[in-house]
Amino acid sequence: MVNRQLQQPGRKKLCQRGFTLVEMVTVIIILGILAVGVTSFIVFGTRIFLDSTSVDQVLSQSRFALERMTRDIRNAAPNSLRVRSDGSQWQCLEFVPIEAASNYLSMPVYPDAAANSGTAIIAPMPISADYMALIYPLVASDVYANPESTTGKLFSINSVSTAANITTYTFNRSVQFAEASPRQRLLLVSEPVSYCFLQGGSSVSLYRYADYGINHPTQLAPSSMGTGVLMAEGVTNDLASDAPIELEPATLVNNAIVMLSPEFEAVGQKFRYQQQVQVVNVP
Repeated sequence: MVNRQLQQPGRKKLCQRGFTLVEMVTVIIILGILAVGVTSFIVFGTRIFLDSTSVDQVLSQSRFALERMTRDIRNAAPNSLRVRSDGSQWQCLEFVPIEAASNYLSMPVYPDAAANSGTAIIAPMPISADYMALIYPLVASDVYANPESTTGKLFSINSVSTAANITTYTFNRSVQFAEASPRQRLLLVSEPVSYCFLQGGSSVSLYRYADYGINHPTQLAPSSMGTGVLMAEGVTNDLASDAPIELEPATLVNNAIVMLSPEFEAVGQKFRYQQQVQVVNVP
């Protein structure tokens, strides 16, 4: 038996087809254009994100540094602020912070005889024997004096005891305060704090120094204060002609005012702070 395959009328022969070279090249070109566009969009978006992150980081650190600096300055003992600069490489603001305050009842104040103790109303804050007693400072030399002297306005406290809402402060020797406070204010202070703008390379950084002692009649340079804590970077002030700190000393009718004007830079953008800090504490 013979099998025959009949070809039906009008039936075409099937064949397989593929991409031509022109079609492949066209597709490659189109995909390349799309890839370049997508890549540029991604790179541009990433660059915007990185730039905004850098700006936000500088803004955050500068705001934190200025806020910390402002709070410390407002807590400064009256007439303890002083500013010093070498003219080009650094500028420092120094002050003595108040840790507690009260009103004294009995203190060895001139013309009373020297004594090794005194009493005051109990302070609302805890008192440490590491503090120093300060009464009626009128100039910086009243504050930056030897706390181990016999006559003056600043003395180291040896011990503290409280009974019946009265605190007794004991000194390690007989002392005599030079002047009485009109309001009988007793300021309990700790060692000085300094904020310094230091030139380093092409930019300026802000450092905070503490625990370097108080017996320094002449304000120290940053190199003599030990190791400072970095507070902010990217400051662009020219310390020779555009100092970031200005001090307006206290007068009989005005409190001391510190004017802060540091300028920061991030990814080519500069922004300057203009902030005035008033020291409301009075002798």
